[in-house]
Amino acid sequence: MGNLSLNNTTLEKYFGILKNLDDTSKKNLIKKLTKSLKTTKNDLTGLDEIYGAWKDSREADEIIADIKSSRVNKEEKESF
Repeated sequence: MGNLSLNNTTLEKYFGILKNLDDTSKKNLIKKLTKSLKTTKNDLTGLDEIYGAWKDSREADEIIADIKSSRVNKEEKESF
């Protein structure tokens, strides 16, 4: 999920709404906001985890030949 950045005017509007909450609700909101600031190593995605590489013992020409041979041409046209 992306980050949302707010300017002071928008933050003041939110505060105007939230300042009327009861103490318990404010504490729960503080806990949730504080927890959202903490990140663990598991939450962070490493660069090596966002891409993949084809792992195969065959040569590139063999892989290409297999892909081409597995293609299916459908001669029949579907009617609506």
